[in-house]
Amino acid sequence: MKQFNNQMIVEFDSVSKNESFARVVVAAFVTRLNPTLEEVADIKTAVSEAVTNSIIHGYENKDGRIRIETHIVDDTVTIVVKDYGTGIADIEKAMEPMYTSKPELERSGMGFAFMEAFMDELFVESEVGKGTMVTMRKVIGRKYVM
Repeated sequence: MKQFNNQMIVEFDSVSKNESFARVVVAAFVTRLNPTLEEVADIKTAVSEAVTNSIIHGYENKDGRIRIETHIVDDTVTIVVKDYGTGIADIEKAMEPMYTSKPELERSGMGFAFMEAFMDELFVESEVGKGTMVTMRKVIGRKYVM
């Protein structure tokens, strides 16, 4: 069986108006796998959460760059969202549902929980002062057997 590979890299400023751009560009790239509307919505939501986290927590709404790498291998899409911001001191704590480091902004603390719920795999790497890298994977067209 021939393996299908494809990759896209995009980098943009960490401004909230670019969050919708990120969602759309990744969704458009993934369409070659013929995903369902639900799969597209899942991917868009996960990308939106990762990019929003970079803007609000990684850069604290200050200038910065966000890089998204999207890889397709056969029926699996891998999305890497990377920032070069403040980083996360305690990843395990940050990934707890309802935890937010910015309660004054009335954040729900559900970003990582949504990413985890909508994607098949989620990995978070971070170093304080150097940034955060969120890697998400989803198999497109997976047939569920009940």
